[in-house]
Amino acid sequence: MSLPPSQGETLHRLILASASPRRLDLLRQVALLPDAVDPADLDETPLKDELPAQHALRLAVAKAQAVAPRHPGAFVLAADTVVACGRRILPKAEDAATARRCLALLSGRRHRVHGGIAVVTPAGKLASRQVQTVVIFKRLSEAEIADYVASEEWRGKAGGYAVQGLAALFVRQIGGSYSNVVGLPLYETAALLGGQGFRPSR
Repeated sequence: MSLPPSQGETLHRLILASASPRRLDLLRQVALLPDAVDPADLDETPLKDELPAQHALRLAVAKAQAVAPRHPGAFVLAADTVVACGRRILPKAEDAATARRCLALLSGRRHRVHGGIAVVTPAGKLASRQVQTVVIFKRLSEAEIADYVASEEWRGKAGGYAVQGLAALFVRQIGGSYSNVVGLPLYETAALLGGQGFRPSR
């Protein structure tokens, strides 16, 4: 049950600058339901020699800054998730061949999921944070890869898998934020918003 606001407390609107249904579901899970969803339409191609963590943070900041002018007086939250093997940024899988290549690369290996989160406040201040999670996959058989690709659960997912779905069977170990692997590090997001004075309007 939410408590009534204290007398004189300022409440704020929250805008999610993302089209990801997973991020919206995660925010709902912790009662941070956005007042509106307004995705940023940006080129997400990595820059030359850009490291995975830098790429995730750069895109999160760019998304927040692109959407903030459309919502004066609101907090604008943006995020980006990058799956990486070493310095290599894995793509969002949009076809079966890409998903198969990603899974073959991740099989039996440790990889990192880099999350970038950014908030633009009603005063125009930018705050951001990087989050990193280590994920270890078991060695996957050709049949397991084929079955997962057939499921199409990978479609549109960074690194070609969804940890909250069937791919949970592939994960031997996770070190760090689980929700970061899903698409939004909840603890860090709530802390970033709260640190900037955000108080939900609902």
